[in-house]
Amino acid sequence: MNRAPPLDGHDPLAIAACADALAAGELVAFPTETVYGLGARADDDRAVARIFQAKGRPADHPLIVHLADAASASRFCHDWPALAQRLAAAFWPGPLTVIVPRSPDVGTASAGGQSTIGLRCPDHPVALALLRAAAARGVPGIAAPSANRFGRLSPTCAAHVVAELGDESDLRVLDGGDCQVGIESTIIDCSRGRPVLLRPGTLTRQAIEAVLGEPLLARDAAAPRASGTLDSHYAPRARVRLLAPDQLRAELEQFTAAHSGEMPATPPTLAVYSRQPWPAQAAAIHQTMPPGAAAVAHELFSVLRSFDDRGAQQIWVELPPADAEWDGVRDRLARAAA
Repeated sequence: MNRAPPLDGHDPLAIAACADALAAGELVAFPTETVYGLGARADDDRAVARIFQAKGRPADHPLIVHLADAASASRFCHDWPALAQRLAAAFWPGPLTVIVPRSPDVGTASAGGQSTIGLRCPDHPVALALLRAAAARGVPGIAAPSANRFGRLSPTCAAHVVAELGDESDLRVLDGGDCQVGIESTIIDCSRGRPVLLRPGTLTRQAIEAVLGEPLLARDAAAPRASGTLDSHYAPRARVRLLAPDQLRAELEQFTAAHSGEMPATPPTLAVYSRQPWPAQAAAIHQTMPPGAAAVAHELFSVLRSFDDRGAQQIWVELPPADAEWDGVRDRLARAAA
């Protein structure tokens, strides 16, 4: 088992070594502002196949190609849509992925065999340094889904990556600290003339539509497949239930009555993640959500992972508000509970 410590992502020598590895068709895990990615050079289908194998990911479930800048999109997109140009100008580098027509001679594996491909430019100094160093070695982009086993919680620090994929031989992990955003990028399909929201993130619909000058449409049956959009995804080992505040209160009262007088459970039977504090309960552990959607997004996967690590059998989560700023958090929780 390979449990070598992560490399310092701020060390130029570590960046150079990882760029060399990517150029040679090897895997590198690296931080972005959203989550840590498991990367391979996106123009090499054999290298990309190693990502699918390491994650246990279906080969038809497309990846996102990370770019050093918008100019690099020309290698992967044969017809850069005006919609994508407006979005990239406003939000790159940043947590936004655009789905665009794919150049037929590149990125087949990265695109899951589709004629479209997802592209984004991450807003993280370590990711950008790696992308630029790799580009200098002839790597036009890095295909990178989250650096975890398929369908499980995305990693938001290097230790999560090592815990998930540390047994992968020769995997290099660049440590860039905790991810600032904490959930994956917003994905917008720009390949069919009208913008379609395929996956919400932390960018609000209002901000995106202000840039586009037109409304975002809902996903339809003709939409291309996109990363992280399966019904069940982002799941801890424990069973997740989403409960409205009143329902959560009532069920916690029943749970407390049923376990009254018990010694603390090891491992705990239940973990609760809610917007309001609850009385201590011997058979349960609790964490209060911070105020605001951005703060919850930042810690969401880490909190769920910590509940798993403590052995909780169930995780009850208070449903967040219906406000648009919570769309990305609600999406991740719904898929975790599916």
